[in-house]
Amino acid sequence: VTADEGILHASGDHVPPVTKDYCIIYNSNWISLPKSLDNATFRALENLTSTVLCNSSEAPSGLMKDKAVVVMRGNCTFLEKARIAQSLGAKMLLIASKPRLSPISDNKTDFEDVTIPVALIRYNDIVDMQLTLGNEVNVTLYSPPLPEFDCSMVVIFLIAVFTVALGGYWSGVAELENLKAIASPGQRETRRKKEENVTFTPVTVILFVVICCVMLVLLYFFYKWLVYVIIAVFCLASAMSLYNCLAALIGEIPFGQCRIACCNKSIEVRLIFLALFCIAAAVVWAVFRNEDRWAWILQDILGVAFCLNFIKTLKMPNFKSCVILLGLLLLYDVFFVFITPFITKNGASIMVEVAAGPFGNSEKLPVVIRVPRLDYSASTLCDLPFSLLGFGDIIVPGLLVAYCRRFDVQTSSSSVYYISCTIAYAIGMVLTFIVLALMKMGQPALLYLVPCTLITSALIAWKRKEMKKFWKGSNYQV
Repeated sequence: VTADEGILHASGDHVPPVTKDYCIIYNSNWISLPKSLDNATFRALENLTSTVLCNSSEAPSGLMKDKAVVVMRGNCTFLEKARIAQSLGAKMLLIASKPRLSPISDNKTDFEDVTIPVALIRYNDIVDMQLTLGNEVNVTLYSPPLPEFDCSMVVIFLIAVFTVALGGYWSGVAELENLKAIASPGQRETRRKKEENVTFTPVTVILFVVICCVMLVLLYFFYKWLVYVIIAVFCLASAMSLYNCLAALIGEIPFGQCRIACCNKSIEVRLIFLALFCIAAAVVWAVFRNEDRWAWILQDILGVAFCLNFIKTLKMPNFKSCVILLGLLLLYDVFFVFITPFITKNGASIMVEVAAGPFGNSEKLPVVIRVPRLDYSASTLCDLPFSLLGFGDIIVPGLLVAYCRRFDVQTSSSSVYYISCTIAYAIGMVLTFIVLALMKMGQPALLYLVPCTLITSALIAWKRKEMKKFWKGSNYQV
């Protein structure tokens, strides 16, 4: 978000008067705009988009006196146009641009005598202004400050806490089923093999963190090719995850269980339709992923399903593995956000660059929960900025919450670990948003989430005198 985005407030000649706001780009080094409409001065708008105003002879004599003038972008500089407009009596200059709006820059020292406001506006907005407000329009410019807090953070908070809580609960349900199944000798070996495929050991935790580091560095240097690999992997993984989540819900419904025989197996018809639906959802997102107005909703749904399935499927065997995983990923997060700016040539964080798409790449990695900023400002009027939360900031603490839930099930401890860790995660998210608002820069959320969840879980185990059992997990009994 740049500080040089502002608002053009236009009022028409209808009764009652109709008003509408439009995006403008201005240079704050040239002129300072009012922060609210209370201090703004309205001017009658004179539409001269038939000229580029590179020569004073192009404008009719006396037509600009005490007015806001809009002309087309042309071969001469912005300040040359402003000097001509000011000499003809104009009080404000708007320059209509058909290409995308870009920051206004010029050598102001050569035009110290220019004092009128100069702003860039979309040509389509000028056309819309005439169609919506009529031919007699009064306009003014102002630039309200960005809000310290945006309501999109509340939505992000609710999504994150819901996903972590539900993922942990689902993992506990699966653990309860496993404990029931272990009583059957015929299912014991099958259960043991299944757990070996999904359990993180300290060695696999370290390997996982190393892979994360290598992948992030590769993305930084080869982003324009690897981004499509990540998009393809996300489509496949999110479709499978959405199927697993919805299949678990459908399995609780006792209706529509008709089956068909295929390859010596019996398959429920409703699960076939569910699989087709999940594949279609992933394909639709892949095709329309750059439609910012609505594609973020589908990405968030697929992302939540991915996080839920990840938290439920990957199991931490004990608190020791949780400490290693969360501790290493905390260092990983801090290093790539705060330390790498001292290493990179452009002084940018590798983590932030990859998340935003380095070197101006239009394709974005689908590894975040995205919610458009909801509070009205010049930024939301000019573009559609998003509040972001990475999947890792949900999954990594979520694995600890899931372990706490499974430990509650194993020890019949009335969900005290699970509830405490979930509350600690919510507190960590609030702390992240507070620091984000104060520092006005992207934050590694794990810096606040990891201490909150780990310390809370350890304190509960110490208070209940179960630290040894909590530290070693199910192996403690052996």
